[in-house]
Amino acid sequence: MHRRRLTALGAAVAIAAAAATGCGIEEPVPGATTSTSPAAPQPARAPGITIPDGRVEHIVDRVDQRAQELMNSTGIPGMAVAIVADGEVVYQEGFGVREVGTEDRVEPGTVFQLASMSKPIGASVVAREIAAGPLEWDTPIRRLAPWFALNDPYVSDHATIGDLYAHRSGLPDHAGDQLEDLGFDRAQILERMALLPLAPFRDTYEYTNFGVTAAATAVADAAHTDWADLSKRSIYEPLGMTATSSRYADFAAAPDHAVGHTRVGEDYRRTEPPRQPDAQSPAGGVSSSVADMARWMTMILGDGAYEGREVIAPEALLPAVSPQSVSSPPETPDARAGMYGFGFNVGTSAAGRVVLSHSGAFNAGTATAFTVIPSANVGIVTLTNAAPIGVPETLNAEFADLVQFGEVREDWWGLYQEAFAQIEGPTGELVGAERPPNPAPAGPLENYAGVYGNDYFGPAEVAAEGAHLLLTLGPRKVTVPLRHWDGDTFVFTPTGEAANPGTISQARFEGDRLWLEFYDSDGFGTFTR
Repeated sequence: MHRRRLTALGAAVAIAAAAATGCGIEEPVPGATTSTSPAAPQPARAPGITIPDGRVEHIVDRVDQRAQELMNSTGIPGMAVAIVADGEVVYQEGFGVREVGTEDRVEPGTVFQLASMSKPIGASVVAREIAAGPLEWDTPIRRLAPWFALNDPYVSDHATIGDLYAHRSGLPDHAGDQLEDLGFDRAQILERMALLPLAPFRDTYEYTNFGVTAAATAVADAAHTDWADLSKRSIYEPLGMTATSSRYADFAAAPDHAVGHTRVGEDYRRTEPPRQPDAQSPAGGVSSSVADMARWMTMILGDGAYEGREVIAPEALLPAVSPQSVSSPPETPDARAGMYGFGFNVGTSAAGRVVLSHSGAFNAGTATAFTVIPSANVGIVTLTNAAPIGVPETLNAEFADLVQFGEVREDWWGLYQEAFAQIEGPTGELVGAERPPNPAPAGPLENYAGVYGNDYFGPAEVAAEGAHLLLTLGPRKVTVPLRHWDGDTFVFTPTGEAANPGTISQARFEGDRLWLEFYDSDGFGTFTR
């Protein structure tokens, strides 16, 4: 998933009693007395509530019916679903169309963009490289990539592959996403990470696409190849995932691919321009089909093995699917926390079973999710070609309930609708505010024109054209009109994946300084002429 919404969604799901319970390991305190009492014996697995034989096959028809109900009630254009159980694909189906206005049906082989579901897939690529040696999850990034630098020499030297995959490097939430929207490439964005303020190292969880991308890029550098080729060689080819790629060009060229859609009024329309996530490919740039994803889930459920062959050594995969960070702390003593591994959400369900999952979403028209329950040896993946409203998460959560309890125990659709309504809402101090009565700018528009510099975002160009001001930012020359609000304050509507629909940002001129509210989340919103 993209931007701040993934962190917020994880918290909402934890609060809604979704999947996770917290556990922690305390490090010994220097000088403290260590107990010599033996640790309590632990079972090899925590099987939880017994699942009757044949239950998964029995509920397949209910999943099929529920998928169609969600399609009909929401109007989303297309969706594909696959279910695996005991090493076999027991269900795979497509619904709807790949593009509105056509009769191109979604099939199990239809390729969708996965968005942040790319992270656990990428983590499996890294695990394979670790198994091959000499890498480890605790290998410092700097040892692999001399270019890596953050805003603290100690963190730059000590941050590991695992630190970045567990979102505990201290980088701000969704660091770099706004740069990507403005057209900066991967190298430019990773270079600018050194300017960002850091939260306490290994003590905070902040979801960062480009933190994961930095780690994955370093792993690919160590393998003397690029990330897309490494992913293909390490995971896609061994599993026979012929429709899967980490390059946007391959997705766009696939004859059977689903285009993204956003809702306009009561209708879904193809999104233009489409989302091209190559800059953050390890974190959000994978495209795949449910048929291919069923193979990958089967390998995850098989402790790294697929069809009798070891693809990833279990000891390299286990850390990725184990709790590493507290992603959503509990708000009350009896609440469950959300946990994150290396690229995987890791939780324990109300039935006492470990659950691995991840969602993905693009505003430009992608919503995806997978859920696997290792002790039950089952998994489900749901892919859609519409902007996120909670459909994949709902279907997967209901499936998990049916598997574990034989019934759906929560109003998952209601819970996810509420969660997405909160995290998809517009931002900006002036959202919903009434415009002041004075409609005239404080001075002639030409007085505001000029080029305003910024070390992080680069120059911002303000031009006066007739009765309007235009603001242009970034290598992509993203241009938006500035609408006068009051005095020296104008407003604009940000564009790109990092902007929620309906967001309003202030653009306030203060002499030779221009403050852009939307770009100030990390303190870099001031541009100087």
